[in-house]
Amino acid sequence: MRPPDAADAAPGLAELSAGGQSVVIGLIASMVLAIWIYLLAGRGGFWRAADRDDDTPQWNGPAKGPWPTVAAIIPARDEAECVGAAVASLLRQDYPGAFAVILVDDQSRDGTAQVAAGAAAALDASDRLLVLHGRALPPGWTGKLWAQHQGVGVAENVPHPPGYLLFTDADIDYEPDTLRRLVARAQAGNFVLTSLMVKLRCESFAERVFIPAFIFFFQMLYPFAWANDPLRDTAAAAGGCMLVRREALREIGGMEAIRDALIDDCALAKEMKDVGPIWIGLTTGASSMRAYPEVADIRRMVARTAYAQLHYSPLLLAGTVLGLALTYLAPVALLLFGHGLAQLAGLVTWLAMAFAFQPILRFYGLPRYWGLALPGIAAMYLAFTIDSAYQHARGRGGMWKGRAQANLSGMR
Repeated sequence: MRPPDAADAAPGLAELSAGGQSVVIGLIASMVLAIWIYLLAGRGGFWRAADRDDDTPQWNGPAKGPWPTVAAIIPARDEAECVGAAVASLLRQDYPGAFAVILVDDQSRDGTAQVAAGAAAALDASDRLLVLHGRALPPGWTGKLWAQHQGVGVAENVPHPPGYLLFTDADIDYEPDTLRRLVARAQAGNFVLTSLMVKLRCESFAERVFIPAFIFFFQMLYPFAWANDPLRDTAAAAGGCMLVRREALREIGGMEAIRDALIDDCALAKEMKDVGPIWIGLTTGASSMRAYPEVADIRRMVARTAYAQLHYSPLLLAGTVLGLALTYLAPVALLLFGHGLAQLAGLVTWLAMAFAFQPILRFYGLPRYWGLALPGIAAMYLAFTIDSAYQHARGRGGMWKGRAQANLSGMR
C-alpha cells in the first residue's frame, strides 16, 4: 500500500476550501439579514418618514397668551442668487406676533446685502429687515456659527429681546403660514428647539438620484422619533430651519458652545436637548432653492461634513466603509454570486431596502422602482465619504464658499 501523495490530498483540500467559503458566505448572509431586520424593526421606524408637520399644533395664541416675538437670523455669504426670495418669503409670513429679520452678511462679494435690502424695499418692509455687515472670522469658529453669533448678539441687546430665534438659511423659501405653525408647535410642546427638515430641491438628474437618499440616510443616523423622545439621548436638527427658545440658548452658553462644530445643527440639538425637549420633522411648508445640478455638486455637499461626522477618525472611517458595504452592497453580491439560501437572503434584503426607501421616494414624488437603485446610490455615498477624508488630509476639509472650515484638532 503506497502513502498518499499531493495528488491524492488535492480533492480534500478543495472540498475543505469550498466548505470554508460556504461558511463565510452563510455568515455574511446572516449578518445582512440581521442588519435589515434591525433597521426595519428596531431603529425608531426612521424609514417610515412619519414625523412631519402635517398635523395642526394644538396652540392658538391669545387664548393661552400672546404670540411671542420672533427674530429670524440669516447667515449669508455670497447668496445673491437666492437671498432675495428667501427674505421676501420671511417678510410675507402671516405671523400674528412681532417678527423681524436679521441678515448677517458674512463678507459677501456678490452684492448679497443689496439684494436682500432690495427685496425688503419691494415689499415696503425695510423696517423689519436689519442687514448686519459681519466681522472677520476669528480663530476657533466656523463661518456660519460666527455669523449666527453676531445676529444673536444684536437680538439679545434690543430693549425687548425676542422669545424665539429662527435660525434659517439664505436659500429657504417659506409658505406664508410656516412660522405661525412652527411657533404654535413650539409653544404647544414647550420645545426649546423646533426644527423642520425643509424639502430639498429635487429636479436635476443628480438631485433625483441623491437627494432622497440623503434624507433617508440622515433619518437612519438620527431617527426623528428618537430625537423627539425626551427619554433618549439622540438629538437632531436641520440647520435650514431651527426655531430656538432664546432663554434656553443663553442657558447653554449661546452659539459659542458649539463654535467649532462643522455639523452645527445636530451639535446645537445635542446641547439644547440637555435643557429641554426638542422636535424635528419633515415639511412641505419650506423648501430649499439651492440647486445641485451635477453629481460633483452633491459630492462636495456630502464631502464637506462626512468625515466630521466620523470625528475625523480613520478607524471610524474604516468601520463605516465596512458597514456600508455589508449593509448595501453585500445583498447584491449575494444575489448575483451566491447559491441557495445565501442567494435568497440577498434577494430578500435587496427588496427590503427598496421597500424601506418607498416613503421618502413618495415624499419627493419619485417612482417606486427607484428603490432598487439604493445599493448603487449607497456605493456613491461611500465614495463621497472616502473623498471627505481625503479632502481633510489635504487641508481642505469643510470647504464652503472659499473657506476650509474643518478643525484639525477634531471635534470638541
